[in-house]
Amino acid sequence: MKRSLSGIRACVFDAYGTLFDVNSATSPCLSELGEEAEPLNRIWREKQLQYMWLRAAQGKHADFWQVTGDALDFSLDVLGIANSGLRRRLMEAYLTLHAYPDVSPVLDRLKTAGFRLAILSNGTPKMLASAVSSAGLAGKFDAVLSVEEAGVFKPHQSVYQLAVDKFGVASSIAFVSSNGWDVYAASSFGMRAVWCNRTGQKPEHLPGNPDLILPSLAKLPDSVSVA
Repeated sequence: MKRSLSGIRACVFDAYGTLFDVNSATSPCLSELGEEAEPLNRIWREKQLQYMWLRAAQGKHADFWQVTGDALDFSLDVLGIANSGLRRRLMEAYLTLHAYPDVSPVLDRLKTAGFRLAILSNGTPKMLASAVSSAGLAGKFDAVLSVEEAGVFKPHQSVYQLAVDKFGVASSIAFVSSNGWDVYAASSFGMRAVWCNRTGQKPEHLPGNPDLILPSLAKLPDSVSVA
């Protein structure tokens, strides 16, 4: 821990890769994809992020559903897969991604401890509502915030401002993400940033500084205390 996390009133979570396993989108289609499942997951996620950031830089916003579909089309083209039925099933699976096993227990623990809980995500309201419901997380959050309210993707500062508008001072909010770029951006914005570094990534060379780096959400300490 680099700085104290005392005085936190709200814990705000990224969704994709933090609460929901993006690689589980291919689970219903593993028999068809075979050895192509792993490269499809990798290319799809990489291109999804690239398209978000490129659209933000160009001022050409499209919602996360379209970006996800465009990224999938690119990935299928790269792998030489032409199957409209498979594409449809993969997109449908993105609405019902699996939650990581550590998610529900830590949300229950934080809720019991008196924290306000929220999601702040690049996903559309429809995508997030579907993922939350299918993962059995309905009723655990005080708010589910989508970048569509700001009209631009993270890491634009106006997105993090959505959480401040909902819960108050940035320094009283712990923002939790598995994406390094997201954590550093939230820290630079002024939030208390917790990096759930599930894959052991190296530190980013970006503005900001995580307050806490954890290997899983289960390691989130009880010392993240309510003010």
